Amino acid sequence: MGSSKPSRWRLNRTLTTILWILVSLTIWAGIHWYIRRLSMRKAEEGLISMCEERASMLQDRFAVSVNHVHALAILISTLQYQKNPPALDQDTFADYTARTAFERPLLSGVAYAQRVVHAQREIFESQQGWVIQTMKRDPSPVKDEYAPVIYSQETVSYIEALDMMSGQEDRENILRARATGKAVLTSPFRLLKSNHLGVVLTFPVFSTDLLPGASQEERVEATAGYLGGAFDVESLVENLLSQLAGNPEIIVKVYDVTNESQPLIMYGPDLPDGFPVPSHISTLDFGDPFRKHQMICRYSKKPSVPLSAITTPSGVFVICMLVGYIVYAAWNRYDNVKEDCRKMEELKKQAEAADVAKSQFLATVSHEIRTPMNGVLGMLDMLLDTTLNSTQKDFAQTAQVCGKALISLINEVLDRAKIEAGKLELESVPFDLRSILDDVISLFSSKSREKGIELAVYVSDRVPEMLLGDPGRFRQIITNLVGNSIKFTERGHIFVQVHLSDHSTNPFLDPKPITQNDETTPNPNPSPLITDHDTLSGQPAADTRNTWDNFKQHISLSTPNGSSTPPNGSNGSDQVTLVVTVEDTGTGIPTHAQSRVFTPFMQADSSTSRNYGGTGIGLSISKCLVELMNGQIGFVSKPDIGSTFTFTAVLEKEGGEGSRGILDILPGGFRGFRAVLVDKRKVRAVVTKYHLRRLGVWVETVGSVDEGIGALSAKNGFLTLGSKRQPCLFLVESDSWESKTDSYLHEQISERTRNGSIPDPPRIFLLATSESDKTKISGFSEKNLIMKPLKASSLAACLQLALGVDSQNSKNEGGERKIDGAVSLRGLLAGRNILVVDDNKVNLRVAAGTLKKYGAKVECVESGKDALALLQVPHKFDACFMDVQMPEMDGFEATRQIRLMEKKANEKIKNGENERKNEKEWHLPILAMTADVIQATHEKCIKCGMDGYVSKPFEEKQLYQAVAQFLVPADS
Repeated sequence: MGSSKPSRWRLNRTLTTILWILVSLTIWAGIHWYIRRLSMRKAEEGLISMCEERASMLQDRFAVSVNHVHALAILISTLQYQKNPPALDQDTFADYTARTAFERPLLSGVAYAQRVVHAQREIFESQQGWVIQTMKRDPSPVKDEYAPVIYSQETVSYIEALDMMSGQEDRENILRARATGKAVLTSPFRLLKSNHLGVVLTFPVFSTDLLPGASQEERVEATAGYLGGAFDVESLVENLLSQLAGNPEIIVKVYDVTNESQPLIMYGPDLPDGFPVPSHISTLDFGDPFRKHQMICRYSKKPSVPLSAITTPSGVFVICMLVGYIVYAAWNRYDNVKEDCRKMEELKKQAEAADVAKSQFLATVSHEIRTPMNGVLGMLDMLLDTTLNSTQKDFAQTAQVCGKALISLINEVLDRAKIEAGKLELESVPFDLRSILDDVISLFSSKSREKGIELAVYVSDRVPEMLLGDPGRFRQIITNLVGNSIKFTERGHIFVQVHLSDHSTNPFLDPKPITQNDETTPNPNPSPLITDHDTLSGQPAADTRNTWDNFKQHISLSTPNGSSTPPNGSNGSDQVTLVVTVEDTGTGIPTHAQSRVFTPFMQADSSTSRNYGGTGIGLSISKCLVELMNGQIGFVSKPDIGSTFTFTAVLEKEGGEGSRGILDILPGGFRGFRAVLVDKRKVRAVVTKYHLRRLGVWVETVGSVDEGIGALSAKNGFLTLGSKRQPCLFLVESDSWESKTDSYLHEQISERTRNGSIPDPPRIFLLATSESDKTKISGFSEKNLIMKPLKASSLAACLQLALGVDSQNSKNEGGERKIDGAVSLRGLLAGRNILVVDDNKVNLRVAAGTLKKYGAKVECVESGKDALALLQVPHKFDACFMDVQMPEMDGFEATRQIRLMEKKANEKIKNGENERKNEKEWHLPILAMTADVIQATHEKCIKCGMDGYVSKPFEEKQLYQAVAQFLVPADS
């Protein structure tokens, strides 16, 4: 008994071990089969996707070529039968088809056969000088009608005089083409020259224009001839597959299956029996309903067994063996191992949850950051529509610009990724270049005052007021360049200039293309250092092309009235090439670092990131954006002197009336004012004069205070416009204002006022670069201080405050202009019932306020389900603005449900089941409201049934462009 018990235990142990091994092998086999099956299913799905994609592209390519042949048929009908006498002959046809052969690369040639009835055969042959022949070159026997070729492309000239109706299949195709009025195809055959498989496409040519609903008899009666073209099907498929060269393991075959029992191969190699599966059949539609075609795709070799099908079950098998060994060797440790496994499972779940949270964060951070910013920008926009004085309005506009700049900074890294992926596209919308430059200057105004450097912008009068391009990307380039200059400049100036390109007279461009300085490729004509310091601030600059002499020549190209003379070679073209220069007197770029300035994430030296900050991608993004604008970018830089970046951009002029509302409306209360500007630096004086002229102020420039007083006396302190005398302004630059200038000015102006040479004293202003300049006007009020950098809106605010100009009147004047610019949008929205759907109450309030401003009747809901309840047909709404990201039901699903309801209602209307008579079909314009900048989101909006999209917060220009497609003015 004792010996049998251990034997039984050993037997049980052996049986348990064998059973455990068998169970483990079964598990291994099950996992292996499952993974292989899953891999095969994925391979089949991939094959279906690739086959359908190729079939769709093949149909599209074929359809394009068919359209070109159809257009040629229409041309023949027009020139041959609708002109008297006919304007077409063989030479003209051959020459035209040869010159336009690039439009039909898949056709070996085209020919036109005229329809000739037997009664006209003798006259026809006499006119042509040849006898109608069969395909075998024998004289054609007597028939009811013939189709001899009279015009042919040079490549198929050998078929001239052949009767296209002499062959049975050709005759059937011709009869079918004229009966249906559409293109028909032949069965595949070998082309003569290339020996490729091809088909003949036949189009009927009508002598008169037929109505869309013409009967078969009318089409036959109107048929004047037949246009045919031979398609090279093999070349078409080869060309398509060469463009999709990423999947060489796919084998494609194309068949003509009109006769299903005997399919004809049109493309593809012969394959042996028992060829590896899977395969997929896609139906091809080449426009001829009589003929049927198919594309069969299969893998060139059987999909291999995935490595995971071996490693994963093997790993499981090993684990099973280890578990069995642990159970067999030490049962007492089982509980400890089980507890360890439980803890590991928890840690795994935590790691997976953290990974999912990270992915969700990266996917939604852009939208979530923009949502509060949209609320801020929207409220600022609504604030700007209230009654504000000029200073308040300037502050609000600056805050709005800064908010938009913050959003653009969030997009910078995304832009780099888009550029690398080749998915960045530019807009083409009207914009005001001068307003954009003023906005950029506002961003850096406080920093420039803190450093005490001159920050200025000048736009040539020749540059059009409105341009067509991408304002956001143009602003991004300028912001990057000026931001870098501000970062690296501690003294001197930063000067932004915009001119029109003119290689014959423009001193800012060399005849050669702009290139960056490169250590390995030295400039053969290096620019010497400016020694006369005749620049904006008096500090030396790196680029000799920006001297006063060249600047003066460029200014002289503009007419006195500010209108521009067209640049040389423009010939009235709508395209203009801008030359933008950003000059600074900063630290410059070290010579060894200049070759990698435009390299992403690269700094000039290792300490730059610590001293100045930044990611190092701004210039690389700017370079890519400039190239997208068909321009070039380069720079001239000298260490310890400064840098000058120059780029070109090709834009279009925009002169439409619809773009006038986009212009930055400036106060008009200063028109006719006269100003005397005291500035010893000529470049800086031109810049100040540019900003004053934008306000309508006439400016006279002098070099000293004494000359300025003399200029006042010469005009008696006034500029006379009719019977009204406008006051005079006396502006002095800070470096021309000495410690006793204020008392000297008081004495001189008082003396001239007493003797009558100046009836009324002028208003004196100091143009200050830094906060420290405020101490120079101890004898004046701070109202007499104009802080730089100058821009038209802030300059107007300072003058209004100091002169007591009726800012409300100026505002009303500008407001009327603004209302005129928005009259079209108010006409579209006034009285309209608009439904706004958004789960964010702030954005809901902003959207409703914006729409109400233009006279719309707005109703708001916070979810897609509430929107469905209000939009049950029939409803009162004229349009719906739908947020795309909402809980419970997002905007995409809500739109699908709305379109489904409209479809059902429209079916009832068509079937006469609706109680209301003469009711129009329902289609509510739905516009997506999105803060997402990803192009895929916009495409998804259109795919789900939305009619368009607008970004949050609304901008007047974009809102008008969106709603003008669906709504007409109420008075229309």
